[in-house]
Amino acid sequence: MRLELWERVVDHREMILILHDERLTSLESLEQFLAGTAGLKPQVAAGTEAQRQAHVLSVLQRFRYHSLARAQKGLVIRYLLATSGYSRQHLTRLIARFRDHAPLGQRHAPAHGFTRRYTESDITALARLDALHENLSGAATRHLCQRAWLVYGDSRYQRLAHISVSHLYNLRHTPRYRHARGHWEPTRPSRAVSIAIRKAPQPEGRAGFIRIDSVHQGDHDGIKGVYYIDAVDCVTQWQVLACCERISEAFLLPVLEQMLACFPFRIRGVHADNGGEYINRRVAALLDKLNAEFTKSRPRHSNDNALVEAKNGVVIRRTFGYAHIPQKYARPINAFCEQHLVPYLNMHRPCLFPEHSTDAKGKIRTTYPQNLVRTPLEKLHSLPPRARGLKPGITLQDLLIEARAMSDNEAAERLQKARSALFATIHRRSAPKAA
Repeated sequence: MRLELWERVVDHREMILILHDERLTSLESLEQFLAGTAGLKPQVAAGTEAQRQAHVLSVLQRFRYHSLARAQKGLVIRYLLATSGYSRQHLTRLIARFRDHAPLGQRHAPAHGFTRRYTESDITALARLDALHENLSGAATRHLCQRAWLVYGDSRYQRLAHISVSHLYNLRHTPRYRHARGHWEPTRPSRAVSIAIRKAPQPEGRAGFIRIDSVHQGDHDGIKGVYYIDAVDCVTQWQVLACCERISEAFLLPVLEQMLACFPFRIRGVHADNGGEYINRRVAALLDKLNAEFTKSRPRHSNDNALVEAKNGVVIRRTFGYAHIPQKYARPINAFCEQHLVPYLNMHRPCLFPEHSTDAKGKIRTTYPQNLVRTPLEKLHSLPPRARGLKPGITLQDLLIEARAMSDNEAAERLQKARSALFATIHRRSAPKAA
């Protein structure tokens, strides 16, 4: 290496050598340069990004990098590694751009991989919808977003109407979403009786086959709370709830008769577990008047009454909780169920409906596809007229008009306000008086 290639620049701290490499015009001179600077780390003067890229471009053009042999290209690359300060990986990227006749450009900080589609307002709208409907499953929540935009024209849910179920759960875990937003007794076994048929109901796609169960609201100092009676149709998941002080015949039979009258279709069958509140002659006589089949659960078949038991958790416990409620409040709770909860459940709250298939091994597979998510009224609407079995004086058009009287969110908001008022009354009257 000849000393004429370098210019000495002296400041108050150190001496800087500035390289004038325009005099290196042959590959032999590059070899001499690399041999003479072994162990040194020379850099381009000023060292800015633009000057470093200009240095790389001038060297590649001067030595006609495209036409060089493989060994000669390696020599040029070693020279650039020694003078540009770039890493081997980034220098390879710059050479690739040079081969493609593209500008070398500047290195920028890596951008995020995906643009954001759902805004803060979308997440806030989702949090409000979940608060109104009390965190339904992802598929049911997506169906509510679709109905809010497509049926009721709520523009806040226009983008959410097309969201996938998996990404909906992602939004629920965001900080914005988080910011925006007792006791049970098992059923006692009863002695075997000859009332009711021990088999699972066979609706065969027809509405009117009811599964029924009781839920206790807990004890307090040995005092029983209210009891809920939950009845769900097997096919449409049409649900009717009622409340009574006790489950003895004097209290249960009038409530049970009232509940069966609330279903819009004819009752073809009633299925219960083996609890004595249902497996008795008074209930059997009531169902016999309705010409309804009376069945009960079989031993070692826990799924016989699984539908209504699942509704006990996702509806009753989510609505009323687990704390003790005195029996004297059965009447206002029953009125709340009849006026607010039951219409909301059947006309505005989506349910998941199963689809069964048999695989190659003969095993039955159950899935819950998105296209089968619908409200009980929508499910009833999808059935053939003979399978609906509507009672005289009740038409499907009247039910649809009643459902369209308010949106899903309006019905949920009305339900939340009514429940808050109910619990405010219960807590106010149940609070101990000051001495």
